[in-house]
Amino acid sequence: MALEIRQLRAICAIAEAGSLSQAAAALGVSQPSLTSLLQRFERQIGTPLFVRSHTGVTPTPAGEQTLRRALVLLLDFDRFEADLLGSTGTGPLRLGSSQMDCLPTFVERLDDALPGVEVTVHLEPSCAVLAHSLARATLDVAVISMSDDQEVPLAKHLGHRVLLPWIPVFIGLPERHRLAGRTEVELADLADDAWIGPPGPEDGSLTSLRAAAHRAGFTPRIRFECPNGGGRQLVAAGQAVQLVEPTAPEQPGMVVRPLAGDPMRMRLVLAWRKERVTWDQAEQVYRAAMTSYTRHAMAPGPFRSWWTRRRDERSWDSLVGYFGDGS
Repeated sequence: MALEIRQLRAICAIAEAGSLSQAAAALGVSQPSLTSLLQRFERQIGTPLFVRSHTGVTPTPAGEQTLRRALVLLLDFDRFEADLLGSTGTGPLRLGSSQMDCLPTFVERLDDALPGVEVTVHLEPSCAVLAHSLARATLDVAVISMSDDQEVPLAKHLGHRVLLPWIPVFIGLPERHRLAGRTEVELADLADDAWIGPPGPEDGSLTSLRAAAHRAGFTPRIRFECPNGGGRQLVAAGQAVQLVEPTAPEQPGMVVRPLAGDPMRMRLVLAWRKERVTWDQAEQVYRAAMTSYTRHAMAPGPFRSWWTRRRDERSWDSLVGYFGDGS
């Protein structure tokens, strides 16, 4: 049986994500289907490519060698495909994005990286809506934030790359909150607080919050709904607590703290329409997003403090390449 491009994409996605479930979500397939494909591939070449454990998967020596060659082949194939398809769209490049505190820096870097290309920006809290908009060609490229425990399929005709395999979700607290002085906050200790509901429909952060709270033994009391992703004024006024992106800056009246044990995590994925966005453009968007996010993450603040404390733990090896040693 001849090798297939989809098999190479699958093993690269598994290695990049570090788990079969996250790789399946990134590829837009079910986990059983991906597991079956991997097993067939391993039988086909006569050797295991990954070692499975309760923390995820890691490549075997044979897997490392296969991955190196697969990445080169896929890079050439993607460039070849992009050259064939070309950029057939006209008008501005329509960018969709989850709400990120680094967005102004991201847009500034995009303007520098894509001179002569007008980029319009649509903010959307729902990862499912962003994925659907790409599939329906109402967006050209999107930075999508997905909860770690959810699978949001991406249409097979889309290109995609994982920006960050996972990052923690933090909590925004009133400055005078009883837990504001702690380095980390136990989710269970927020059982009696009023919450600002995460924006977006029941396809992401709200579902993850409820699941994490259930594991912690309570049901969050959602008092405020802020569809546009706002609400920090309510936190600063002492009215509620709120999930925030880990790079969210503190502001007068509000502090940002990690949740102990990282009960909620998310990953960032870049996806684009191949017939509208060239390979080089996708690469420029990827670089702009990564440099913007890591610049904000490593600025003095809650995330950098968290990373400095946690970076030497073995379980964080997959993030060292993104955030380095924090110095």
